[in-house]
Amino acid sequence: MQPQKVLVCGGAGYIGSHMVRALMRAGHLPVVFDNLSTGHLESIGQAEFVRGDLLDMQALRRVFGEYCFDAVMHFSAKSLVGESVVHPALYYTNNVTGTCNLLEAMRESGVGRLVFSSTAAVYGDPQAPVIAEDHPCLPVNPYGRSKLMVETMLADHAAAYGLRSVSLRYFNAAGADEDGGIGEAHSPETHLLPNVLLAALGRNDGLKIFGDDYTTPDGTCVRDYIHVTDLCSAHLAALEYMTLHAGAAVFNLGNGNGFSVREILDAACRVTGVDIPFTVEGRRAGDPPMLVADAARARTALGWTPVYTDIDRIIETAWRWHSDQRY
Repeated sequence: MQPQKVLVCGGAGYIGSHMVRALMRAGHLPVVFDNLSTGHLESIGQAEFVRGDLLDMQALRRVFGEYCFDAVMHFSAKSLVGESVVHPALYYTNNVTGTCNLLEAMRESGVGRLVFSSTAAVYGDPQAPVIAEDHPCLPVNPYGRSKLMVETMLADHAAAYGLRSVSLRYFNAAGADEDGGIGEAHSPETHLLPNVLLAALGRNDGLKIFGDDYTTPDGTCVRDYIHVTDLCSAHLAALEYMTLHAGAAVFNLGNGNGFSVREILDAACRVTGVDIPFTVEGRRAGDPPMLVADAARARTALGWTPVYTDIDRIIETAWRWHSDQRY
């Protein structure tokens, strides 16, 4: 594949910064567009950086006027389920209006390919043990609804303007770059795996398990964990897919294996050698009991195969990074 100039919106965040490295390793030329509200400038390495916000149409027009992009990858989003329930307007403004602005700037500039960071939250409560893309989309929180709205917008833009897009419905992103240097760091940290590891390091108040009365084997939520490097390889495959396929495609990204919160805790204890303390609290609003992916469509259409299929190995990569950090 020829080198591509790619605008990476949200490229200083957890998944975005890993994607920037993956693009550079593949010979592409990423330009990061990020407001640094949650991202980290040091995570993007030597990539070009433009500070800006998707809600600022003039900033978008400037970056599209300065560079000639072949494609866009869109990681910019508010993504906390609980926060979305309490502050839905924030999520619709940031995730939906921001994407409207991005699509308009792309259309004005003649950029016709977009890879969108979607989510398994579009499905809501699962009606099957394993979820394929034809599962009903009935999100149970504003975060999931905002992402589903964007997917609908992309389908409409494909029909009206010929936009080519791939929406990648992530299940639970996890792990860190094998080469070190970047990992998962949010403030505040709400994701399970980093909180488990921070508890192992004694760098938080101990792990909190939100709900142990779900309709799952051990009562805790079950999720499908996909390594961030495998997510990035799927994005590279999607970039090539769009050169051959028109329309708005949708693919799940997951390993197809579900692990409960308690199983993740047990695996982290094995990897770290630490008896990790935890407490059980009430459920968080908007959390479905189980989300496990059927990613067969991505494997077939994108030629994508996840490398990190062992949960201990996924946790090991995250543990190495967290262990090296100075908090």
